[in-house]
Amino acid sequence: MKAQVLYRYDDALTAPTWVEHADVPDPKITKGSDVIVRIGGAGVCRTDLHVIEGVWRPHMDPTGTELLPLILGHENAGWIEDVGPEVENLKKGDPVIVHPKISNGTCLACRRGEDMHGDGTFPGLDSDGGYAEALVTSARNIVALPKSLNPKDVAPYSDAGLTAYRAAKKATRHLLPGQYCVVIGAGGLGHIAIQVLAAMCAAEIIVVDRSDVSLKLAEQCGAHHLVKADGDELQKVMELTAGKGAEAVLDFVGEHGTTGKGLAMTRNAGSYYVIGYGENVNVPTVDLVITEKNIIGNLVGTWAELTELMELAHRGLVQLETREFKLSEANSALRALHEGKIKGRAVLIP
Repeated sequence: MKAQVLYRYDDALTAPTWVEHADVPDPKITKGSDVIVRIGGAGVCRTDLHVIEGVWRPHMDPTGTELLPLILGHENAGWIEDVGPEVENLKKGDPVIVHPKISNGTCLACRRGEDMHGDGTFPGLDSDGGYAEALVTSARNIVALPKSLNPKDVAPYSDAGLTAYRAAKKATRHLLPGQYCVVIGAGGLGHIAIQVLAAMCAAEIIVVDRSDVSLKLAEQCGAHHLVKADGDELQKVMELTAGKGAEAVLDFVGEHGTTGKGLAMTRNAGSYYVIGYGENVNVPTVDLVITEKNIIGNLVGTWAELTELMELAHRGLVQLETREFKLSEANSALRALHEGKIKGRAVLIP
């Protein structure tokens, strides 16, 4: 089959191309619980760029020699192509979306439904992913799609959407009418979170972004207040919140100074959710004691939460803004993402 393969890291992201369109062996059923998915769409994620530049290397490939070559792609949806002998209730042609973490199903985290914290593999990061014509995964990872949803239209939900949903869901559990939620970054993840917040709580949504295009998208997604990140965004948010800050701040950027500003936008006893990453969170411990602010990390989400998100999508409460590329155009998609030219999410179509 055809696949886009990463053969070498590029720490500075300056190489003319990052992945190569190559012939690779077809995936095979090796365990009774295996499922082969014919890819209908593979999301292009900023994490893919982080893999290319080696951000994940200390965690996934400490020697820099064991992991590569690697097929990227951890946001995948498509149709069932083949199943192992232990798999029931799945047949060839069924449309599905794939939870990104393959867990063994028996560890304590898995038993509690927190598969992303369990033992296992993460295709696209530590094993071959979905920048290809087909992918092998586990029956545990499969979420059936309703007929109203096309795999190529929902593929990025399996990580970007799921991560945004998990963070927004956490925030909605304590947001009340008359309160505020700030969303920093209305890009691929942020525009999904805005819709989730609008569907699941009655707080006023303030969106901060440096792009006028992203702010317009945020308004279409349900934002109540738009703030241009032009250097005065902290002051503008404080004015909107009567000088107190927001009860929840969801930071989908996590770099270029957003962590300091995001914490400053957070009201005393409020919660600052870190979703994007790239810089350190620096805060004196005495400030945490005095303000009682919570700093909460967010990693993907559970199988159940992916199922919940698909229900929102099926009902039309969450819609994904996508730009399609052919699988052979993976470098163009990655380049456009790196240069900030993607509105919403990019999707590779084999």
